[in-house]
Amino acid sequence: MDRNVITFSKNVFLPLTTVCRNRCGYCCFRTPVTEHCIIPQADAEQTLHCGALKGCTEALFTFGERPEDEPGFKNLITKAGYDNILQYCHTLCKKSIETGLLPHTNAGIMTVEELEYLKPVNASMGLMLETTADIPAHHNSPGKVPEVRIEMIENAGRLKIPFTTGLLLGIGETMQDREESLMVIRDLHKRYGHIQEVIIQNFCPKPGTPMGSRQVISFDEMCVVIQIARDILPDDVAIQVAPNLADASSLIPCGVNDLGGISPLTIDYVNPEHPWPEEDAFRRSAGRYRLQERLCIYPQFIERGWFSNELEPLIKRLVKHLSEQENVS
Repeated sequence: MDRNVITFSKNVFLPLTTVCRNRCGYCCFRTPVTEHCIIPQADAEQTLHCGALKGCTEALFTFGERPEDEPGFKNLITKAGYDNILQYCHTLCKKSIETGLLPHTNAGIMTVEELEYLKPVNASMGLMLETTADIPAHHNSPGKVPEVRIEMIENAGRLKIPFTTGLLLGIGETMQDREESLMVIRDLHKRYGHIQEVIIQNFCPKPGTPMGSRQVISFDEMCVVIQIARDILPDDVAIQVAPNLADASSLIPCGVNDLGGISPLTIDYVNPEHPWPEEDAFRRSAGRYRLQERLCIYPQFIERGWFSNELEPLIKRLVKHLSEQENVS
């Protein structure tokens, strides 16, 4: 990777449902089952259409893990015409491809069969490892057991799915835990070569949650973790921070080379209190580095052909579009 280039993607964020079986101590995304807890298909398709008009290349599908485990949700998704949320996501992924946006799905824990089901209609997928530590914040969250998450990331590697993972800092883990988490990610990538980016995300307290008054980590501590990540992770794995959660311009010199997906249309539904930076401020955050737009599937995975026949025409078209855009600028 060119260390003088900072990459990012333009996306729309579609939280298909906020119902989730996990009850993490820091989360404000999860809500109970209500009549309107699933995004109507017409609204989702309208967001995809508007995102394409605004020049987005990615549709980020995120939703609570295993919502069918929550009483009442199964009836709602059946009423919407689907057997489960993954089937609904699959339908919208196909619609996203038709609209001109590459799907990237983060659905929490999935089985091998479920990964295989979504793979043909996703350019990439993701699951935050968060931490390998057993922490109180995860004690009511069966999907946050470290071994379960590691197994899914490994299964994605076996299936040759370009993958995003990362750490969540300040939720009760130690610096040793962070190093161990990074080494686990490194070893998985060495085995399967599928990790395209690792997010180093700082925990942001949410009022009204059990961890709403918890102290956040300092800039210096976050910079140290990024430096450790750069030392541990292979050079072909990007290190990402979210520009709406942290001071990207100050963290880039620590070893960051990607600023993730930002949206000209939708908010960050996981951190709604943190708006995306304005375009001018976002571009200034790169400082002396060259800011370059990318797709949600990184170039090395495009070169390897890690995508389905269904995705191939759109990927080639978007690669050409970004190349032409880069030449003009």
